Amino acid sequence: MADLDRHEGSQLEKIGVVVSVDPGPGMLHQLTGVIARLEGDITSVAIMESPAQTTRIYFEIDLPTEAAELERELRSLGVVQNVEFVNSLKKIFGKRIIIMGGGAQVGQVAIGAISEADRHNIRGEHISIDTIPLVGEQPLADAVRAVARLPRAKALVLAGALMGGDIENAVREVREDGLLVISLNMAGSVPDAADLVVSDPVQAGVMAVMAVADTAKFNVERLRRRVF
Repeated sequence: MADLDRHEGSQLEKIGVVVSVDPGPGMLHQLTGVIARLEGDITSVAIMESPAQTTRIYFEIDLPTEAAELERELRSLGVVQNVEFVNSLKKIFGKRIIIMGGGAQVGQVAIGAISEADRHNIRGEHISIDTIPLVGEQPLADAVRAVARLPRAKALVLAGALMGGDIENAVREVREDGLLVISLNMAGSVPDAADLVVSDPVQAGVMAVMAVADTAKFNVERLRRRVF
């Protein structure tokens, strides 16, 4: 069994478990029923790519009982082929920072973010950086809204020369959901909607990591100015 995330002491905090089952309707209902009976709180669930005749489902669960009891209950179901406990994605990959926009600007932001994340990860943090070069108002607006649905996403950096219209609306929506949004100092209305505006793309990446890292003292809320 993997070295699972724990509270201080022996109480399980969060477990990751991959359950392989026979494909078909109702199998997810059966699995979640077992978890609910054991008072487990499902914090994340994903259906993974699987070979034929098998469906693999990944759960992250806050579980007040022993993992062995959950394993026994799951294996008792007729549809279950295998149960595997793994470290949670939060423990392995940690917080996520998403960078999107024009390819050249995205690359420069990534340089700053990856370099700064490395510095904090050496000190015990777990911060991962995701990038996607995109152009066009609607693709970008759709992508911004989708970030709020991504697990563990803590900050979004918008890197481009011109963004506005529905992208601005999307930025305001995801900020209401608690996502930190940093924008490069660009043309358009997106900078007016962001939490923070940074002119230098490398610095924008650095500041995004510092804003989400527990090992940093930087706090966006304490800044007297929002444009750098």
